Amino acid sequence: MYTKVNYEEVDPVGEAMHLLREPLDTEQVGVTVARCPPGWKSVPHEHTDNDHEEVYVLIEGAADVIVDDERVPMSEGDAIHIPPESTRQIENGDAESAFVLVSGPEGLEGEGGVEHEWIIDGFSG
Repeated sequence: MYTKVNYEEVDPVGEAMHLLREPLDTEQVGVTVARCPPGWKSVPHEHTDNDHEEVYVLIEGAADVIVDDERVPMSEGDAIHIPPESTRQIENGDAESAFVLVSGPEGLEGEGGVEHEWIIDGFSG
């Protein structure tokens, strides 16, 4: 069975972050839509405790992602992978931007310690 949600119907946390894991009832992946107003900054954080790696995809506007004190300028279409132990923060500029953030446990493994392979057959045109 599938679950469908419109992120705009999910109350934002911290003024910008629409957290979709609970409304979608996911167990292994977190998805957040961040609609960042001008001048908005996220709280610097890392995910060492839960061992979650993250991918940030900027889908609208421009912003900086600060990873371990290194400022990484992001433009529309850019994606960045951030390992669990790295500190990360979004810093938005003078205009609104929008990110899709995806997180999950690092190194998902199947039975016997064998990593799952992504099956992409359904995506071929």
